[in-house]
Amino acid sequence: MNQNSLFHNPQEHHKVRDGSFLHIETFLNHQESAIYFEMLKNDISWQQEKMKMYGKELFFPRLTAWYADEGKTYSFSGLTLKPKPWINSLLELKKRVEVKTNAKFNSVLLNRYRDGQDSISWHQDDEKDLGKDPVIASLNLGATRKFQLRHLQSKEKIDIALKHGSLLVMFGKLNQYWQHQVPKTKKAVGERINLTFRHIN
Repeated sequence: MNQNSLFHNPQEHHKVRDGSFLHIETFLNHQESAIYFEMLKNDISWQQEKMKMYGKELFFPRLTAWYADEGKTYSFSGLTLKPKPWINSLLELKKRVEVKTNAKFNSVLLNRYRDGQDSISWHQDDEKDLGKDPVIASLNLGATRKFQLRHLQSKEKIDIALKHGSLLVMFGKLNQYWQHQVPKTKKAVGERINLTFRHIN
């Protein structure tokens, strides 16, 4: 894939130490974003999964859902998620993201952050299922939340405000050298739905 062909606006393309990402603040307009947010909130089969930590079972501090082509399971944090079949709204969004990124996706992990106490801690999307140098496209709906990148060696941090209707595309090398998270916040924030489109081998 020629990444340069993606960057219709050079200001959306951010080159950083050991990688790059694309940040489009208005991938969907406000009306489209509001419609999809309500559809996904109501139509997705949300679950609160558990993970094992220090010998205990703890609930994830967010709701999740996994939709993908048949047979495309996804394993992380000791979980193996079996795919639910695609619904029309997800297929519509997948197609639009594929056109923008010039990449093909066969799955999407959805996270629903109900308030500022819902979060995801530092991690890398480097599971074997994703293959080498994956392209991961993150579509954001609802409340603005801080997304942070942290370089594994230099510990440099980058903060990005992911707004309603924005798209963040992380290219494979970024996942080798950087971790990312959505931290908790004490600020009063509304619900947020995040969709990360992926290709599972």
